[in-house]
Amino acid sequence: MSNQPVAIITGGGSGIGLATARQLAALDYRLVLSGRRDAPLQAAANELGPSRTECVAADVSQPADAALVVQSAITRFGRVDVLINNAGHAPLANIDHTTPELLDEVFGINTFAPAYLIAACWPHMTGQRAGCIINLSTLGTHDPFPGFFAYAAAKAAVNLMARSCAKEGARQGIRAFSIAPGAVETAMLRANFPASRVPPSACLKPEDVAALIVACITGRYDPRNGDTIYISAQSG
Repeated sequence: MSNQPVAIITGGGSGIGLATARQLAALDYRLVLSGRRDAPLQAAANELGPSRTECVAADVSQPADAALVVQSAITRFGRVDVLINNAGHAPLANIDHTTPELLDEVFGINTFAPAYLIAACWPHMTGQRAGCIINLSTLGTHDPFPGFFAYAAAKAAVNLMARSCAKEGARQGIRAFSIAPGAVETAMLRANFPASRVPPSACLKPEDVAALIVACITGRYDPRNGDTIYISAQSG
């Protein structure tokens, strides 16, 4: 087993997840990428290097799949140093169109999945007496866009999870941050908003958010351990 640091990235086959994987690979991290579709994960592994990358096709909104992702990191690399809860689901739906099924989907991937993964990683991080947890949130937790009733609420939970992790993990050397970007130029954004409504000039690039994630991991934001860090194209 290697002593090189290991990062789990959910939603690691595209967008912010893949951009973060590239930046961590440049820092010699070993990577465990998860996502629902295997093909993008394998393409990412081919780019980043199969020797440093483990791919796990999984639905992390399911407890068994979340546990499998963490166990895959331990089996392949022997450790977990960083957990990046990046996978998200953001259907646009007004309150009067918010069904129980939609709530299950939105809270499943945005709230319960990070909680399952944190709980599965926690014994390994406390045993190492070190670790970093990054939750991807949204600027909408401060100012929700109409139609993001469920999504913004589901993401608000991960802001509090980060604060809880930072407080409870302080004695074990565990740090945690929630990163809350505004519009990011990704397929998930474009599934809801055409460029005519949200122009690319008003959007962050995935690499912008990835750079902030890596800055948190590498200690530049340690004075804000436990905080929600908001970033937008205007502020970034």
